[in-house]
Amino acid sequence: MICLISCVNAPLFLGKSVEFPALITPCVEELTVSTSLIVPERHLFSYPRYWAECYGTAPFLPMSRAEMDELGWDSCDIVLVTGDAYVDHPRFGMAIVGRMLESQGFLVGIIARPDWTQKNDFMRLGKLNLFYGVTAGNMDSMINHYTADRKARHDDAYTPDNIAGKRPDRATLVYTQRCKEAFSDVPVVLGGIEASLRRIAHYDYWSDKVRRSVLVDAKADLLIYGNGERPLVEVAHRLAAGEPISSIVDVRNTAVLRKTALPGWTWVDSTRLDSPGRIEPILNPYGEDLPCVANTVKGSTSGKPITVRAHKPKPWEKTYVLLPSF
Repeated sequence: MICLISCVNAPLFLGKSVEFPALITPCVEELTVSTSLIVPERHLFSYPRYWAECYGTAPFLPMSRAEMDELGWDSCDIVLVTGDAYVDHPRFGMAIVGRMLESQGFLVGIIARPDWTQKNDFMRLGKLNLFYGVTAGNMDSMINHYTADRKARHDDAYTPDNIAGKRPDRATLVYTQRCKEAFSDVPVVLGGIEASLRRIAHYDYWSDKVRRSVLVDAKADLLIYGNGERPLVEVAHRLAAGEPISSIVDVRNTAVLRKTALPGWTWVDSTRLDSPGRIEPILNPYGEDLPCVANTVKGSTSGKPITVRAHKPKPWEKTYVLLPSF
C-alpha cells in the first residue's frame, strides 16, 4: 500500500500503486510525502453563499428532528458528529466549525456524544444532503480515556458532569463506521486532532505498535488536517456544486485514498533528501568579525543595479517523497 501525504500545502493520497515496481513489494506498506502547487489562498468569505442562507441563523445548531422542525428545515446539508458535548462556544471546535459553515449558507446539524453501539443515533437528523463531518472531539479519544500508565481516567472535561466513557476508544474510526452504516452513500469527512495526528502511519502507544493511517482504517472519503476552516469551506462548496467527492483531490491540507499518483507528479526517494552539504561557518552574533565593521570591504562600494529574474518553475511543487515501509 502506498500513502502519498502532504506536508503543509498538498493533498494526501493513500492507495495501491503499480507505477514503481522496483520500490514496492506486495503487502508492504509504503508512505510518500508530497508538496503541491502553492496557489494564492482564496478569501474565506469570497464564495457565493449557498441558497439555504434564506433560513437565517439558528439560535443553536439542531440536534434532533424536533429542533429541525422548529427551524422549518426538511433536511440538513451537513451533519457534524463529535465526541464532545455541544456547547455553542468557541472553546468547542465543532461549534466554531458549525457556525462557520452556517455563515456560508449551509444548514448544519450536530450529533454530540452519540450512542455508538448502533446506527440509530446517527440517523436522528434524517438523511443529509452533502456530508458527515466526523471528529473525536477536542482531545484524542485514547488520551481522553487513559493516563500515560494506561490506566482508565474517571472523568471527561468535555462531557456534562465530567462523566467518563461517553465516547468510544478510537472514536474517529467508530463514528465513521456508524455513519457509513446509517447512510452508505453519504460522504464522510474526518477532522480534528485525532484524525490530524493519525493521518499517516504512526506509533500507537496504547497498542505498542505502528498503525496505518486512520483514513485507511476508517474507510472515510476525505481527511482534513491542521487548521481546517479553508479546506472545509472549499470542500463543502464543491460538493454543493455537484462535484463528486472522489474528484476532490487538490485541496490543501486534505487526505484522500488513491490507487495511483496524480498525473504529472514525480517522486523522490526519502534517503536522497537529507544528504549532508557544505557546512556554513557560524557567524558572530555581535557582528564584530564582519568586513564592513573595519571598512575592509574589497572592491568598489558603489551601488549595483538590481536584476529582476524571471520566475522559475519549482520542481518540488508537484513532487512527493517516498518514505520507507513500516
